[in-house]
Amino acid sequence: MPVSPPAPTAAFLIDPEGRISSWNPSCEQLFGRPTSETVSQPLSILLTAQSAAKCATDWPPQALLALTGTVAQLQLMPQFSDDGAFHGCVASVTLADQPPASEAEKVRRTPLAAIVDAFAGTFYIIDRNSRFVLWNRNLERYVEMTPEQLARANALDLFDEADKMRVEQNIRAVFEEGVAVMVEANCKGQQGTVTPFLLCGSRIECDAVPYLCGLGFDISERRAQETKLRLLERALHAASNGILITRCCGADNVIEYVNPAFERITAYPAAEALGRDARFLAAPELDKEDRARLREAIHERHALNVVFRNQRRDGTLFWNDLTITPVLNEAGVATHYIGVLDDVTASRQRTADLEHEVNHDALTGLANRNLLWDRLGQALHVAQRNKTMVATLMLDLDHFKQINDSFGHDAGDEVLTAMARRLQAAVRESDTVARLSGDEFVLVLSNQPSLRYTMRMIDRLRSSIAKPVAFDNKQIPVGASIGVSVYPHDGNNVFDLVRAADVAMYHAKSAGKGDAHFFSTDMTSCTAAKAHMETAMRRGLENGEFFLLFQPRLNLVSGKVSSVEALLRWRHPERGTLLPADFLAEAEDNGLIVPIGARVLDLVCDLLTRFKLGGHALPVAMNASFRELNQQDYARQIGERLGRLQLAPGCLELDVSEEDLLRNPELGRSLADELHAIGVKLSVDEFGDGMSSLSYLESLDLCQLKLARASVGAICGTAKAGPLAKATIDIAHDLSLRAIAEGVENQVQLDFLRTHGCDAAQGNFLSAPLGVEALEQFIDAPHELFPAAVV
Repeated sequence: MPVSPPAPTAAFLIDPEGRISSWNPSCEQLFGRPTSETVSQPLSILLTAQSAAKCATDWPPQALLALTGTVAQLQLMPQFSDDGAFHGCVASVTLADQPPASEAEKVRRTPLAAIVDAFAGTFYIIDRNSRFVLWNRNLERYVEMTPEQLARANALDLFDEADKMRVEQNIRAVFEEGVAVMVEANCKGQQGTVTPFLLCGSRIECDAVPYLCGLGFDISERRAQETKLRLLERALHAASNGILITRCCGADNVIEYVNPAFERITAYPAAEALGRDARFLAAPELDKEDRARLREAIHERHALNVVFRNQRRDGTLFWNDLTITPVLNEAGVATHYIGVLDDVTASRQRTADLEHEVNHDALTGLANRNLLWDRLGQALHVAQRNKTMVATLMLDLDHFKQINDSFGHDAGDEVLTAMARRLQAAVRESDTVARLSGDEFVLVLSNQPSLRYTMRMIDRLRSSIAKPVAFDNKQIPVGASIGVSVYPHDGNNVFDLVRAADVAMYHAKSAGKGDAHFFSTDMTSCTAAKAHMETAMRRGLENGEFFLLFQPRLNLVSGKVSSVEALLRWRHPERGTLLPADFLAEAEDNGLIVPIGARVLDLVCDLLTRFKLGGHALPVAMNASFRELNQQDYARQIGERLGRLQLAPGCLELDVSEEDLLRNPELGRSLADELHAIGVKLSVDEFGDGMSSLSYLESLDLCQLKLARASVGAICGTAKAGPLAKATIDIAHDLSLRAIAEGVENQVQLDFLRTHGCDAAQGNFLSAPLGVEALEQFIDAPHELFPAAVV
């Protein structure tokens, strides 16, 4: 734009007190006042009353002043020295009756002070010494200084120490190199306010003197936004979830950002992921339905959570829990997607392990009861639809308890796992093998075309089971009893079929040949009888129907009662008084032998307490079964019971059969040691009735051997009678044990036992089992030594 010639002006000087200090010919011509009458006069002589009042209240005034007697305007420009001292003003007069100016001319005539004060930011001009020469009011406001303070201030003092050197370098570059500079720095106010500024400056020259002319903009809001963005970026980088941002751009949605967690989870560095569609992570041919849902969500621009498998950089698979959310612009249009992904492989594996644990046996890995019920139900549903049969096999290992007792529980576990492998190998993939509990297995043979086909499968199973199991260089013989029920003949639901197979298995086990028995309705009555017996036993325990009789043992030298044996009876409400042979085997099978044994101990302790009060010091013997001996801390519980009743431990004798001791030799040794430690005597019952191990008996801490009833019963009047009884007596004495004979029924047997040194005897010939009162009378009453008959 061309520059027009300057308008006619007149100028003069005014001292700091507001008096005219210079007056030139242009001023004389314009105002019609000679120099001699004007110099040293107050400025107010030239002003209108309103402008004179403004000068009086605000010196020097910032606005234009009106002159008297002429249409003109007076502009004052304050002048300061290097030290900031006010030296007066330059007054410039512009006539108002000049020809109309253009808009550009009008703008050029706008006073500089008005322009710089209109700036949104700060305006400043500084000299080489960083002193302010000119500035606007915004600068005064930000630095919290008056014009006088700013005139004396050094620009570098307005900045933090951290920024001062950088600002000084930029100022020097402007003056020495003439370059335009731009720098960010924190500006300090006098009251401690700190404001971040974007400062720019360039060099200008006035009368060949260089100055720095600059602007400053408050960037507090921008700094806050940057801080917020940096916080968000740090949060994204610190997140444990993988985060990626993709751009919505048609068929491909290229990745624009990934965080370190994404790199860690996928093993792809950011450089290899950026610019690619996230589909490069997909695992081929896997989870197609979920990926189709993801494509649909991206196409429809809506959020989605999905779990599927992806590939890491090395090709390994991982389960990816992915949530995608569209990012909308100001117009509500989705421009990007943000995806949050998490590696849930470990969680998925734990869930799978838990599901397997819930539905499978921990030892064998076979289906457990939960999964069995589900699989059998499915097989029945398919069979009903296809008009086929389903066979349910209940399999119980024979003599498994003896395997545990003889070889140890590790051997028992090995047998169970070996059976599991054999059973699975002998059936089809469509069939189910389950471990129900302990040594019981259930097999579901689905889709059976005929019973002949089922029998062939059962034969294959029996052949597989019959082989011994190798363990610790030993061959453990195994066998199994199998019960079979068939759908739809034996039941049409899961419960009925399993129950029928269980009944059939029980009958197979009772046969004792390891056979496979198919269910028949006749079997139900036998099972019901066993259930009825168990119920009656439980009721008998609750009602106190079990009681004891006591049979005295007589010393065969003194003829006095040396001890008493407790004999169990059951006062059955329907069948009368039952002997142990009528119910103990059932009690051993169903486990009620344990509470029955506890009842016997209670009654024995009652008798011992009565003996103690009556002055009798006779030991009482009671029998203990193998299941009782297997209880944890069995001996300790007996000792604690005797201690609570203040009974001497030596007053109790425990009779254990030789067979039960040999079933678990280690248990027998441990039991003998524990009983000896608390003072309870251990006797071997029915010695010689089966296979004997003298070396094992020698290792036990025993007090006596009881001759088997069969060996006593074999004594008769012939010369060669009773060799087993005599041998047993000799063995007992050789082991420093007492020999006790039971079942003595006649004088011949009694004489034989006395002749061969048997220590004590009992039997109906000496005394039938007695109640407590009759027993006390027998003990106290005088009688001849071994009469022909004792009533």
